[in-house]
Amino acid sequence: SKTMNVLQKTLSLLTLSLAILFIQSGFAQSNDVRTITIIGQDNMQFSETLIEAEPGETIRLVLEVKSNMPKTAMAHNVALLDLGVNVEEFVLASMGESDNEYIAPTYEDQVIAATEMIGGGDTSTIEFTVPINPGDYTYVCTFPGHYFAGMKGVLRVAEAS
Repeated sequence: SKTMNVLQKTLSLLTLSLAILFIQSGFAQSNDVRTITIIGQDNMQFSETLIEAEPGETIRLVLEVKSNMPKTAMAHNVALLDLGVNVEEFVLASMGESDNEYIAPTYEDQVIAATEMIGGGDTSTIEFTVPINPGDYTYVCTFPGHYFAGMKGVLRVAEAS
């Protein structure tokens, strides 16, 4: 019938309009994942020391290690810590935890995300949701001595402009 045909067309237009609204509002883009690659090398520095992010954003962090040394002598990870963690205490407590990726079990609940501890030629990928609270979140390599050599960075969470 003619009435049914008009109703179907109206419904189709309404559905299309809603879909466009969702896309424009960013609803459809909220599933986007931003990939950030950090390279760890023998100089015990991260290639990226500042990552700027928006609250609730999803980040895929790829750690690549470039080293000719054996993993027992030179390995790296990225451990992202919550706000308010005493970084030096965390790193010192983690040094003896080789069987736990050099992350102290007493601090695990304060680690937002961490890659595996990997050696030269290896890659470790993690995905995490950026914390909602704005601030500077420290990330470090927990391999003994690396943090103190300067292997650290900041995830700066700022409100969306």
